[in-house]
Amino acid sequence: MSAHELSLEAYRQRVATNRIGLWLFIVSDAFMFGALLITRFYLLGGRRPELDQALGLIVTSVLLTSSFFMNRAEAMIAAGNRRGFLTSTLITMLLGIAFLVGVIGFEWRLAPFGPGDGAEGAVFYMMTGMHAFHVLTGVIFLFIVFRNGLKGHYSPERHWAVEACANYWHFVDVVWIFFYPALYLIGVL
Repeated sequence: MSAHELSLEAYRQRVATNRIGLWLFIVSDAFMFGALLITRFYLLGGRRPELDQALGLIVTSVLLTSSFFMNRAEAMIAAGNRRGFLTSTLITMLLGIAFLVGVIGFEWRLAPFGPGDGAEGAVFYMMTGMHAFHVLTGVIFLFIVFRNGLKGHYSPERHWAVEACANYWHFVDVVWIFFYPALYLIGVL
């Protein structure tokens, strides 16, 4: 084996270990989000918060679209298309920021209740706040991956950071797929 092949094999072994760690983190985080979902149904039952339905649909569409571009970014770097990877990563980042502006900048201000206004306020702000925190950390992760991509740190053989970022981003999107109907669609006003 050549030095390059040995280096690539060592990289693959590190990635396999890192994958296990990432999935353990995602599973543990899923328990926390699951607890928030259970709390929503326990405290609010068949009621739902009075929220702006159009805004909820818009921010959901923005987040799901970002997942498409994150998947595209990962596929592009795996195919060796650095420019496509950078473009898709940047779009994902911008859509993540747009989601945060929609939820924190608009929905939080438009909600007819505050975080201390009973179960409805506590559930809504805790669920959206924890999710927004995860989107923010995902945007930071995307920025780091984008910056490293500009420096040429990734190749079709070595792009674990991009894969990890994509898995985390998709996880955050899947969480919202459960939170959106729980907050905006299920129940009566």
